[in-house]
Amino acid sequence: MECQTIGGAGCTVGTEALDSFLSEQLAGLDVDGRSVALVIPDDTRSCPLPRLLRIVHRNLVGRARELVCVIALGTHEYMSRAKIAEWTTGEPGADPAEVYPGMEIINHEWKDPGMLVGVGRISGERMAELSDGRLREGSDVLINRRVVEADVKLVIGPVLPHEVVGMSGGNKYFIPGVAQEEFISRTHWVGALITSSHIIGTPTVTPVRAMINEGAAMIPGERYCIAFVVRSHTTELESVSIGSPEDAWYAQARIGAQTHVEYVDEPMRTVLSVIPDRYHDIWTAAKGFYKLEPAVAAGGEVIIYAPHITEVSQVHDEIYEIGYHCRDYFVKQWDRFRQLPWGVLAHSTHLRGLGSYDPLTGVEADRVHVTLATGIPREVCEAVNLGYRDPAAIDPDEWAGRPGVTVIPDAGEVLYRLRSGGIDGADGPFTVTGVQPAG
Repeated sequence: MECQTIGGAGCTVGTEALDSFLSEQLAGLDVDGRSVALVIPDDTRSCPLPRLLRIVHRNLVGRARELVCVIALGTHEYMSRAKIAEWTTGEPGADPAEVYPGMEIINHEWKDPGMLVGVGRISGERMAELSDGRLREGSDVLINRRVVEADVKLVIGPVLPHEVVGMSGGNKYFIPGVAQEEFISRTHWVGALITSSHIIGTPTVTPVRAMINEGAAMIPGERYCIAFVVRSHTTELESVSIGSPEDAWYAQARIGAQTHVEYVDEPMRTVLSVIPDRYHDIWTAAKGFYKLEPAVAAGGEVIIYAPHITEVSQVHDEIYEIGYHCRDYFVKQWDRFRQLPWGVLAHSTHLRGLGSYDPLTGVEADRVHVTLATGIPREVCEAVNLGYRDPAAIDPDEWAGRPGVTVIPDAGEVLYRLRSGGIDGADGPFTVTGVQPAG
């Protein structure tokens, strides 16, 4: 299928135009009498999923022999039946079986080894090539059984700046979306070695995306993707592409890198990052820091304001054990930490941000201070090496009028950068070595 696109940066793709565009493209998809797996985001991504899902369902049900919709959780917590119903239908209390007859909607059960199927292995030598020499350990690639067994796989998901891979979307819905934890950890650790500040928002094939693309290519059957960019802080679509996961992603990544980045002239000193309800723990709400770090002054502070959050992680208890540290804290003590899940280590570095560690003195110096103003108690915040503020003492509207303070509403999706292109107080250029996309 040749990639097709509607809309563009600053455009609005209306409901009728979207329906007509997707219906025409899906009509040409060879699904008659075949099994189809849709791969969709979980509710930590803001997008008009029900609008898209209704169109896709209407055009595929009755043609496909079997239609299953798998929620690409990666290693996020499983969604409840009630959350799945609201997320996929847009109607609290609705029954997905009635809205989407003939289509099953399920979580990616990444905790169950029986739901994972091996599709290949990436050797250590090949991993070194893909990661630009950052990683030399091979890994098996295991993918959700229902996805592997389907004749046709169709990703439906947004493209946004992302702290691990550069820009989200495309094959990322397969890996980490419906993959096993080991290979997910490999990709995330390579992203951590590059650092979030330097990879985030990169719309080309970064080393992490090269690893993901390599693994996804091992999945049998046909792979397609509906990739799109949602206008910031709305559910309106700016642009939509359908084609191979690689081509559809690249078309939308170039748009998202324009419309989901805001530039500031001077580094921000104190930032109140107001976290929306779609983020349920710090593991996901940390996006409210990732998207701001490149534009924060050295010695500045980012306050994660989320009174609704009461847990650091709903799933990954190891983060309570190791806490949050910069990359070099782990790299320079690798024998101490290498047995822990690398994905947890990566998350730790992403939220702690750029910094340094001296193994002789044991002194860790962080470029930016990170503080939690959440429902997590002070003693827990301090135990994981983060600051604490009482959320009850913070009024975002009042803080917005304070000199030297920047309040970011609905934080977590729009990336902030300095117009100069650098990072205050950080060494090295704001670039990522990677593979340029074909064509």
